[in-house]
Amino acid sequence: MEPTSYIKLSPGVYYGTLTAPPSKSYLQRAVAFASLCPETSVITGYKANNDTDAVLGLVKSIGAEVNIQGDTIHIKGLSQYDLPVHLHSGESGLAARMFGGISTLYNNSVVIEGRGSLLNRPMHMVEQALQLLGKTVVSQNGFLPLHISGKLQPGKITIDASETSQLLTGLLIALPLAKGDTTLHVHNLCSQPYIAMTLEMLEKAGVSIQHKNFSDFFIRGNQHFKPLQYQVEGDWSGAAFHMAAAAISGHVCIKGLNPTSAQGDRIICDVLKSAGALVTLSDEAVTVIKSDLHDFHFDATMYPDLFPPLAALAAHCKGTSVITGTQRLTQKESNRALSLQSEFQKLGIQIKLSENEMHITGGKITGGSVNSHNDHRIAMALALMSLNAKMPVEIEHYETVNKSYPDFFSDFNESKH
Repeated sequence: MEPTSYIKLSPGVYYGTLTAPPSKSYLQRAVAFASLCPETSVITGYKANNDTDAVLGLVKSIGAEVNIQGDTIHIKGLSQYDLPVHLHSGESGLAARMFGGISTLYNNSVVIEGRGSLLNRPMHMVEQALQLLGKTVVSQNGFLPLHISGKLQPGKITIDASETSQLLTGLLIALPLAKGDTTLHVHNLCSQPYIAMTLEMLEKAGVSIQHKNFSDFFIRGNQHFKPLQYQVEGDWSGAAFHMAAAAISGHVCIKGLNPTSAQGDRIICDVLKSAGALVTLSDEAVTVIKSDLHDFHFDATMYPDLFPPLAALAAHCKGTSVITGTQRLTQKESNRALSLQSEFQKLGIQIKLSENEMHITGGKITGGSVNSHNDHRIAMALALMSLNAKMPVEIEHYETVNKSYPDFFSDFNESKH
C-alpha cells in the first residue's frame, strides 16, 4: 500500500501575478479534432496533466502520429477508421464519453475502459445514444468498460443531455464525417457553454453544424476536418480558484485569459463582484482585489466546476450564501456536494444541502486535517480555506490536482505571502 500524501498550508495573504493554466477542455477537443484529420495539425500551449495525456494516449491508440516538443503538439491523424481499437481513458470522463461518440465512425470493434473514479461514473447515455445510431454496445451495467461494434446508421435521434454534455461533444465531432446526414434532438442540455466551445472548435476545423437554440442539431455528413493551427487559451476553471483566493485574502493579477471566451466559467467575475470583491477585466489580465464580502446567490447548474471555489468564497462571506445546482455534483470525481460538506465542517464551516441547493454560512476557519476525496477541485478548494485559517490546513491526497492542474500548489504557494 502506498503511503498517504499530505501537504500542509499555512495562513497567508494572496498577492502577485500569475499566468492561467491552459484550458484542458479546449486542449482535449483540439487533440480529438486533429486525430481525425489526415494532415498535420499544430497545437501550442500544451501543459501535461492526467486528463489531457489520457486523450493523447487515446489518439495514439487509434493510430494518429503524435510528436510533442515543449509546449507544442504535432498530430497527423487518420482518414480511415477500420481497425479494431482498445482505448484507455484514465480517469477522464470527457475522454471516455467524447470518444464514445467518436467510436461511431469505426466499423470494427472498439473497447473503452478507464480506472479509478471513472469506473463509478455512468456511461448509460453513451450506450443508449450509440444504439439509436445502429451500434451494438455492451457495458458493465451502464458503466465502463464499453464494447462497441456495428455500423453507424445516420438519421434522426433524440438524446438526453441532463447528466453530461460530453457525449454530445463526441457526436458533434464524429457525425460530420459520417456517410449520411444526422439530426440530433437534445433534451435538457446541462452544460451549454461546453457545447458552444465544441461548435467554436468545429468551425476552426472547417466543419459546419447548424443548430436551433442548442436543442436541434442538423449535421451534414461527408465533411472533412482541415488541419488546425491552434493556440490553447487560458483556463477559466483553474483560474477561478486564484480569483477566489484573492477575493478572500489579497490581490492577484492573472494573465492569459480570454475575456470573451466561450468558457462558461468566466462568469466567476460576475459572482465575485456580486459578493463584494473588486474585479477588473481587460484583454491583458484579470485583477481581483479583496473587499468586504457578503452573501451571494448563484445558479451554478451550467457551471458545476465553479462550486468548489465558490463554496470557499462563501465560507469567507458574511451571512449565508446559496448556490443552486447541486444535482450536477453527484457524478464527478467524488460527490462534490457531500465532499465539500464533510471537509468544510472539519474546518468549522457549516454547509446545508437541501434538494438542489447548497447553503454555506460564513464564519471562522479553524484549520486542521482534511481529505481531498481524490478529487482535484476539492483539493484546490481546501487550499483556499487555509488562507484565513487560525492554524495550518493539512490536505490528504493533494496530488490529485495532477488530473487537471499539476502546478496548482506551486502557483498557490508562490502567490501566498
